Amino acid sequence: MPVHLTPTQLTALTVLAVASVAWLLVLTRVLRRIRIRSAAAPHPVLPARPAPPALSALPALPCQRQTGPHQEAVELTPAEKAAFAGLVRQLDGGH
Repeated sequence: MPVHLTPTQLTALTVLAVASVAWLLVLTRVLRRIRIRSAAAPHPVLPARPAPPALSALPALPCQRQTGPHQEAVELTPAEKAAFAGLVRQLDGGH
């Protein structure tokens, strides 16, 4: 018996382990029984159903935009262009 576990904890751990193994065994048997029944019994042919009508839109949600947002462009002054070119050269290591 491990030293750091109390007898109550060890008992609870044992009960949980036994219950888990029992649950797995029962689940395996049930799934095996279902598989055997479905393989033995012929599947009935279901009549074709018409497809449900497609909803064009949900009434609670707004319609999506068909176009993206307008692009904005700003012309830089010659001083700003020179500053940007200097920054690029500085980040590029002077090449």
